[in-house]
Amino acid sequence: MTNQRITVETTVAASVKEVWSAYTTPDDIMQWNFANDDWCCPRAEVDLRPGGKQIARMEAKDGSMGFDFEGTYKEITPHKSLLLVLDDGRKSRTTFTGSSGKTHVVTTFDAEAQNPIEMQRDGWQAILNNFTTYVESKRG
Repeated sequence: MTNQRITVETTVAASVKEVWSAYTTPDDIMQWNFANDDWCCPRAEVDLRPGGKQIARMEAKDGSMGFDFEGTYKEITPHKSLLLVLDDGRKSRTTFTGSSGKTHVVTTFDAEAQNPIEMQRDGWQAILNNFTTYVESKRG
């Protein structure tokens, strides 16, 4: 683990309530939680309470690789913020700020040591971009 923190962000054309729901509902998570179209998220579990677990299975569609992304919620302020401590001890905080029918979503996470910072930032940003596209497409 490094001491470096990475921030990714997006603005979603939807209310905080809609954005929060799509970010914390397993059926929704499975629709957006992957960095590109070669990957998928076939399973997600959310126990949305302090001490509850969040698990998202990420897999290459060709079956060549996959992993479970797991963490424990430490702080939850509904429609405002989530603090997730990943199973390797790294922290990820996501905040939701609504204004004029849009929601600004910011995730700041501790970098890991195995992959370059740019690769981590780009991957997490791609997932957040998928999230934005998914939520906005649900609105019609």
